[in-house]
Amino acid sequence: MKSVGIIPARFASTRFPGKPLALISGKPMIEWVYKRAKESKLDYVVVATDDERIFKCVEAFGGMAVMTRVDHETGTDRLQEAVEKLSEVLGDFQIVINVQGDEPLIERELINSLVEVMKVDESIPMGTLKHKITSSSDIENPNVVKVICDIYDNAIYFSRSPIPFNRAKKEMTYYRHLGIYAYRKEFLAKFTQMQQSNLEKLESLEQLRALENGYKIKVLEAKTACAGVDTPEDLVKIESYIQENRIKLD
Repeated sequence: MKSVGIIPARFASTRFPGKPLALISGKPMIEWVYKRAKESKLDYVVVATDDERIFKCVEAFGGMAVMTRVDHETGTDRLQEAVEKLSEVLGDFQIVINVQGDEPLIERELINSLVEVMKVDESIPMGTLKHKITSSSDIENPNVVKVICDIYDNAIYFSRSPIPFNRAKKEMTYYRHLGIYAYRKEFLAKFTQMQQSNLEKLESLEQLRALENGYKIKVLEAKTACAGVDTPEDLVKIESYIQENRIKLD
């Protein structure tokens, strides 16, 4: 059962234009993400971009990239176009992992856990990760997406609000949703044909489309959480962390 990791990478960004090409220890961020993903059990890793500068950058460091249209409404639509093009080049593959292009220190174990669960249980249409929230400010932060699950580790709901509401004021654990997804290839094609759902529009969270249409999302707990880069300030923090911990990119 073959798997492909696709890294969507757009040049345009309101808060950080050209983010995939921003240098970290002398190498573009997209190279960090790509090579870290290559350390996982994925059979293939590909960058999906709508910008020729990013495409050429990936080719320059020996990576594989595919060009996609510039007019996609969502990142999942871009993912599906990439899958359609890659099916002609790579042949048959069944599992698609959407790897965020702004997490230069993505851990291979996070990717591997999703690949493995999709291989073990072929009934799972879609999977993702969660991580325990340790900061009380993150619970209230709408930019930190929370998730609650049933006893079988299937998502009940994702929200920018604190969920569940702790009416009894008891000690409890909140979980952050980590934005890495696993899809069964056939389900991804079906998912992108669904109409945007009401809750999806309200929360601005694509994954709610699957729940509203009656599909299950398997949610695994991650032991670690990767720091993402949303702003130039985040880039400085990542750079400092890499230098302090002497992390190198082969």
